[in-house]
Amino acid sequence: MTLGNKTRRCWPEVLAGVVLLLLAPLAQAQAGDDAIGYVKTVTGQALVITAGQSVKALPGTAVLLGSLLKTGRAASMGVTFKDDTVMSFGPETELTVDEYLYAPAQDRLKLGARLGKGTLNYLSGVIAKLKPDAVQIKTPTGIIGVRGTRFVVTVEEE
Repeated sequence: MTLGNKTRRCWPEVLAGVVLLLLAPLAQAQAGDDAIGYVKTVTGQALVITAGQSVKALPGTAVLLGSLLKTGRAASMGVTFKDDTVMSFGPETELTVDEYLYAPAQDRLKLGARLGKGTLNYLSGVIAKLKPDAVQIKTPTGIIGVRGTRFVVTVEEE
C-alpha cells in the first residue's frame, strides 16, 4: 500500500501534535513545581500573564512568581496561594506578584504584590499569621502593611 502525497505531507503535523500531547503533562508538572498559587474561580475574561506569555485564567491555572493577574470588564477571579492566602479580584483589576517565599520551617516568609488598578479582597494565610510584617501590597499611592486578617482595597485609574 502506498501513501498519497497529501497523506505524506500531513505526517509532520501529526507528529508535532503527538509530541505536544506528550510534552504537555511535563510542562504542567514544571509549572506545578514553580507554582506559588492557583486560580480557584473565574467569571468572565481573566488572564495570568507570566514572562510575557498570556494564559486564559481557568480554575487550576498556576500562578508563578512575577505573574500579572488581570481581569476584564465584567470579570472576577479568585486565587489561593500555597500558604492559604486568598485574593479575590473584581472587574478591571491588575495585580502583580513581585515576591513570594513560603518556607516556614526555615522562617523564610514573604508576600509582596502591586495592585495597579481595580479591587482586591485579601484574606490572610499562614505568612501573615506567622510574620505579619512580611506581607505588603503596594498601590500607586501607598503601601498596605497587613496586620489583620482581611481587607478590601480599590485603586482607581487617574
